[in-house]
Amino acid sequence: MIEELGIRDLGVIAEATLPLGAGFTAVTGETGAGKTMVVTALGLLLGSRSDAGAVRAGAKQAWVEGRWLVPDDGIVAERVAETGGEIEAGELLLGRSVSAEGRSRAVVGGRSAPVGVLSELGDELVVVHGQADQQRLRSTVAQREALDRFAGSKLQAVLDEYRIAFNAWRTDAAELERLRADHESRMREAEELRAALDEVEAADPQPGEDVDLQERADRLSNLEELRLAAAQARALISAEDVVDDVPDAVALVDGARRQLERVAEHDAALQPIGEMLTNAGFLLADAAAELSGYLAGLDADGARELEIVQERRAVLSGLVRRHGGGLDDVLEFRRTGGLRLVELDSDDERIEGLEASVAELEAEVDRLAGSLTELRTDAAGRLATAVTTELAALAMPDAQLAVVIEPAAEATAHGRDAVSILLRPHPGAEPRPVSRGASGGELSRVMLAIEVVIAGSDPVPTFVFDEVDAGVGGAAAIEIGRRLARLAERSQVIVVTHLAQVAAFATNHLSVVKGTDGQVTSSSVRQLAGADREAEMARLLSGLADSQSGLAHARELLEIAADRAA
Repeated sequence: MIEELGIRDLGVIAEATLPLGAGFTAVTGETGAGKTMVVTALGLLLGSRSDAGAVRAGAKQAWVEGRWLVPDDGIVAERVAETGGEIEAGELLLGRSVSAEGRSRAVVGGRSAPVGVLSELGDELVVVHGQADQQRLRSTVAQREALDRFAGSKLQAVLDEYRIAFNAWRTDAAELERLRADHESRMREAEELRAALDEVEAADPQPGEDVDLQERADRLSNLEELRLAAAQARALISAEDVVDDVPDAVALVDGARRQLERVAEHDAALQPIGEMLTNAGFLLADAAAELSGYLAGLDADGARELEIVQERRAVLSGLVRRHGGGLDDVLEFRRTGGLRLVELDSDDERIEGLEASVAELEAEVDRLAGSLTELRTDAAGRLATAVTTELAALAMPDAQLAVVIEPAAEATAHGRDAVSILLRPHPGAEPRPVSRGASGGELSRVMLAIEVVIAGSDPVPTFVFDEVDAGVGGAAAIEIGRRLARLAERSQVIVVTHLAQVAAFATNHLSVVKGTDGQVTSSSVRQLAGADREAEMARLLSGLADSQSGLAHARELLEIAADRAA
């Protein structure tokens, strides 16, 4: 439960601290004093969308902080730990700021966290009911959700199992439909892909082959020039016959070496130079041998070899043009195209397997949907009886509620059931959907009766009601207060109300007080007891806080509430 709520610069509230705690807390105040800001503050702490317009005029940001008492283990504690936050001595601090520019920041257990985490925690901590939520009860979705909450964990377990089967069924059915619809086009794709792959496989290109062919073509295109240059170089390095007494390089180097050897004994510095010339002679001899081998290896029929190379290059160029990019792209097409062809060729097997899977999953969905219908039908009768009893206590003694289960047009993620709540306000009247047959006041009481009943099977730590007593007065308002007090026996209940008959049953009464300095309106929150509470009750009853008759009526109402709550 929420132990304390702090608000700063939100709406007309400059700064306020609301002591809450266990039991039934009523929040009252004059129109425009900012009672709704209490619900707005709780909404921000529970992850509601922020609104820069809610920041108090002239302030840089609004800030809301809540101190919750929570178990040290369980879903809430696990989620807080995942965000890096801490729960100290059973206390969890949640914070939310909204800047005047619209930026929002959340704090969970002392650590910054995404606002979505507040929403996740809120689902486990609080149920908020405002005017919009009462109207939401008119929708069939909300009515089904209420029935499912009442049905409890047994139905939820089956529903979880059903959703797994349903999602798998829908996924496989969609895939099957797609394969069937695309079967002809996929067959054409397979034929075209097979032909293209056959062409690539026939050519059998190799990595780097295009570069190698380019180099070979360049060499063959310049074969005679290469042969002449190599022969002349060979002759200049080491000629077999000396022409015109012109020595070759080997002879010149050898002559230089001998000249140095002749005088080396006179200067040791010449010895290493002589060794260098010796090594140069060896290198020249090796180069001459390499050139001889190169000349011997030149193609005798270069023209024919060039023709073969150019033909191969033309084949590869054709593949590159058809598949784009370069030879690497052709090789990648051969790899990925082969995988795609395997996938396309397995369509028949895939369709056959999906048909079996869809049939099996559909049977499972039908079975689980039937179980959901049985559980909902059983819960519907019990819910209707219990809520009808509650309505009798809420000044609707002749009203009768019915929860009807009918087959839906098609299966959804929630089953095959269409759930509707019908209300017969008095004997002789035809039961009508609450969406059309209930007034605002009746809808408020129906919603409260449902929450009181559901709380017995699906307890919620904290309930927040904003104007749950709209359209209600007199004896009905007293019974609403008594029922809220009863709900507060199991859960924390926070109610924003304008009715003294409801506030009288509260164990904790807070008043939002409006003041003004002539320029900016601000509000604060006071905890009421004794004479202060009687004065506020008198104001709610008569509009006059100091009316003697109003005060007498207020004391009487508080006594009645104390007796009935007991």
